[in-house]
Amino acid sequence: MNDSKKNNGGLSVQRLTALSLLTAAALMIYAIESMLPTLVPIPGIKLGLANVVTLIVLKRCGARDALLVLLARILLSACFFGSLLSLTYSLCGGLFCLLVLWLVNRLLSGHYLFLTSISGAIAHNLAQITVAFFLTNVGGVFVYLPFLMISACLTGLFTGLCAHFTLKYLPHFESGRF
Repeated sequence: MNDSKKNNGGLSVQRLTALSLLTAAALMIYAIESMLPTLVPIPGIKLGLANVVTLIVLKRCGARDALLVLLARILLSACFFGSLLSLTYSLCGGLFCLLVLWLVNRLLSGHYLFLTSISGAIAHNLAQITVAFFLTNVGGVFVYLPFLMISACLTGLFTGLCAHFTLKYLPHFESGRF
């Protein structure tokens, strides 16, 4: 059987394998990060290191593949480590983040990955705080917003730089083949 043949989903076996490995890497990073103590005593603030993989896939493979990896990671992490509530927060934050990552990446012509990452982190936090408001119906959740925006800038910068330097040393693969 030829590896370049398409499977039923339209992805080549080689591409599906590569995206599966990237999903596994993102899931492993997420699992390790979830075991680390929190950096600050404010709920919801974490580095978001699994987003490094999302940035890499977006940059190297495009938005469609980044969406596949993101959705697989979110669904698997909710199954293994979370709950329905965490799935809701993660899906809303992750999807809005990816949309903003894609838009900013296009706007910046693929340059300045750290700015793309900061924008995505801000979008992620805005989406999650909005979900918290709609789930709790308590306007007080917006008190966290300034802290979340500062943390988004810092963590987004860090994950963006991690993705940038990882891309420098990661073997190049084309969007059509790995």
